[in-house]
Amino acid sequence: RAAEWQLDQPAWSGRLRITAKGKTAFIKLEDKTSGELFAQAPVEQFPGIAVESVTDSSRYFVIRIEDGNGRRAFIGVGFVDRGDAFDFNVALQDHFKWVRQQSELARQAESPEQGPKLDLGFKEGQTIKLNIANMRKKEGGTGNPRTRPAGPGGLSLLPPPPGGKSATPVCPSAERPAPLPGTPITDSLLSWPQPAAAPSAATSDVWGDFTKASG
Repeated sequence: RAAEWQLDQPAWSGRLRITAKGKTAFIKLEDKTSGELFAQAPVEQFPGIAVESVTDSSRYFVIRIEDGNGRRAFIGVGFVDRGDAFDFNVALQDHFKWVRQQSELARQAESPEQGPKLDLGFKEGQTIKLNIANMRKKEGGTGNPRTRPAGPGGLSLLPPPPGGKSATPVCPSAERPAPLPGTPITDSLLSWPQPAAAPSAATSDVWGDFTKASG
């Protein structure tokens, strides 16, 4: 219990740092001015006996310090600010989380075949069911568009517009001239004479047929 300590008269005050070497973390108590090492506590496991929290406060801990010659002692340390105590806890947790991850990766590298294998083979008597009907229905709903009939020369003809009549292409004919307005078509017009002599004479004979037409 931290309440049993002489918190108003600490035996020593200074700076606390956490370092790591391999898998071991070191809690170092140093002079805040010169940086001289006062004591250090190696931590090989957390939580563990090397670092323990007190029962009546979240800002005080008991750590086990060592001098390197086999001598150990348990001392109480505390933080004035609660945020520093939180950072102290998190730093130790992060280090040993990294240690566990490295150990797991090393174990997997040594024996990669011990991991679970995914068996995709069929068991004896196992069957699967494919719903072909739904697949055909979906294919029919989104079927291929109708192909347009190909015209001469491989050209596609466009369908007639809805509600209208298909237009018939009109090819100009050199043998059937268009009649003049108000002039009936006679047999003489249908058999258009070809000019054999001078163009002027043939033209006058043709226009003479128009003058003889009634109406």
